[in-house]
Amino acid sequence: MKRQFIFAVILFGSVVLVSAQQTIFNVPTTDVLDRGNVYFELDASFKTNDQNAFRKFSSFVPRIVVGVGGNVEVGLNVTGNIQPGADPTTLVPTVKWKFYQNKKKDTALIAGTNLYIPVRNRSYNLGTYSYLAVSKTIDKTRLTAGGYVASKNVFASDAVRSGGQFGFEQTVNSKFSIAADWITGRHASGYFTPGVIYKPHPKATAYLGYSIGNADAAKGNHLFEFSYNFD
Repeated sequence: MKRQFIFAVILFGSVVLVSAQQTIFNVPTTDVLDRGNVYFELDASFKTNDQNAFRKFSSFVPRIVVGVGGNVEVGLNVTGNIQPGADPTTLVPTVKWKFYQNKKKDTALIAGTNLYIPVRNRSYNLGTYSYLAVSKTIDKTRLTAGGYVASKNVFASDAVRSGGQFGFEQTVNSKFSIAADWITGRHASGYFTPGVIYKPHPKATAYLGYSIGNADAAKGNHLFEFSYNFD
């Protein structure tokens, strides 16, 4: 099983950071940005020679998301910026729609799609990752469950992949939450990630998690994330 250590720091965000969290660790939440709000995130992944040392910088993924109204948000990720090696740079436009919400029952439903458009060192021409999910909040606990399908070459070479994706968030107090998410399947995005979320300040949030992949236990990498909310 592949292992991955995730450290995410979110600084200078607005209150939107809590009410419109974009993902738990890897699995999308049912939150959607309000119209006019903008979210920026920067992910940097580092490979390791062993469990105690960093190796060379591995990848760099900027991400921006904008609320467009009507419970819809759109975004753009730039993936495949890998060092060392040839960059398979890929533009990934995204859209997420919260098409149902019952505030009395604390239930919401979302649908989303990511479109993969390789622009450098292409091994395929176009791909998609689409998902459908529901969340239910009970007191201080939010549960998320749904399914996904990824076209050929997005999660695995020359293969379509589908499965489930699940999330758990438990508020401990105003500063700490416990969280976990899981994307099923033996492929590049198949991880189970438990961790904690820490809010040292109303406008700052830090994520700390440890990801265990569904395959390739001997391989792993470290991931640093930085995000910023504009409103």
